[in-house]
Amino acid sequence: MSTKALLIVTALIEIGTGLALLVAPSLSVEFLLGEGLSSPQALVVARVAGVALISVGVACWLGRNADRRAQSGLIAGMLIYNLAVPILLLHGWIASALQGLGLWPASILHAVLAIWCVICLRPVR
Repeated sequence: MSTKALLIVTALIEIGTGLALLVAPSLSVEFLLGEGLSSPQALVVARVAGVALISVGVACWLGRNADRRAQSGLIAGMLIYNLAVPILLLHGWIASALQGLGLWPASILHAVLAIWCVICLRPVR
């Protein structure tokens, strides 16, 4: 599995998600968790998360043609993120009974991306 492909796929997913959080934060969160955002503070935090995801996506996009060492650092950071997201979403499902339409697909997607990260981080033979 190609490191460059992983970075391109990640860039597209994170930029798309970030834009959705910027443009329609409550709707995006409702799709993911089953409930929209009701406070101005939550809307601001969702938009900040959106900008953060766009930043991650841009870093992945620009890193797609970098040398192996630079890509490895980027992918190591993405591995942490892709491990944490499904854990946090599943915790929300268990502890708070969150049930958004996108909860399971997002959890599975991030778990698959985490596996892809591990594969790309293995030493080249």
